[in-house]
Amino acid sequence: MAEPRLRTVEKREPPYRFNHFPSDFPFKLGRELVYHLATSTPALEGTQWEAIFAKTIGAQWQPSNVGLDDIVLANCAWGAKTVKASSPPTAQKVRLISGRNAPVYSFGTNNVKSLDKQELGKQILSIYNNRVWAVRAKYEHLRTIVLIKSEDLLEVAVFEFETVAYNEKEYTWSWNKNENLQGCTKDGTHCFTWQPHGAQFTIIEKVPKERLAIRIKQPGPLPENFVLKQVGFDKSWVQVI
Repeated sequence: MAEPRLRTVEKREPPYRFNHFPSDFPFKLGRELVYHLATSTPALEGTQWEAIFAKTIGAQWQPSNVGLDDIVLANCAWGAKTVKASSPPTAQKVRLISGRNAPVYSFGTNNVKSLDKQELGKQILSIYNNRVWAVRAKYEHLRTIVLIKSEDLLEVAVFEFETVAYNEKEYTWSWNKNENLQGCTKDGTHCFTWQPHGAQFTIIEKVPKERLAIRIKQPGPLPENFVLKQVGFDKSWVQVI
């Protein structure tokens, strides 16, 4: 549903429209990935992606406990997620780990399996929704930026979507064969998974057509002597104790 126009509230425009990244963003992202591969392993964790994205759009990186507003630029904030795929440019859906929602802690629910599954699902969504509402109270625009990455990090896709609270009445919940709780829309579309052991909450998100997909060249290994010279290494750096 489109946001209504209000006389008393006038939102400022975000830094850019959804998935219409700055024109130099693909080059900057590719450069950061090449540097990462040249100096590290292909593994790229969430905090590293947060820092890279913030740097490429000129935003401030400020890791938060909630994980929904780790990157801030003017009136817009982003949470960042990474997920692996065999073919990032053609991925259709991704599963995004979105924190730990623990009804035992938040609602004092002693035995989640004894609770009605619909009520349990509402509690799980309520925990997530309250985090979203708390962060949205601070920013006019709130987004999630996702990096879909190949195993070798030579192909990636990037997309973003608005971070929203979910209507708890629109979903039905059931236990699957792995004893995890699944939330689906009325037409059966799988949207959420919650694991009772660890309370991990996962959101299933469709990848939009407007994704950005790039491929980079594998950089060669840096010569050992070159690296040591660049950092100014000499024998005084080693002390026998």
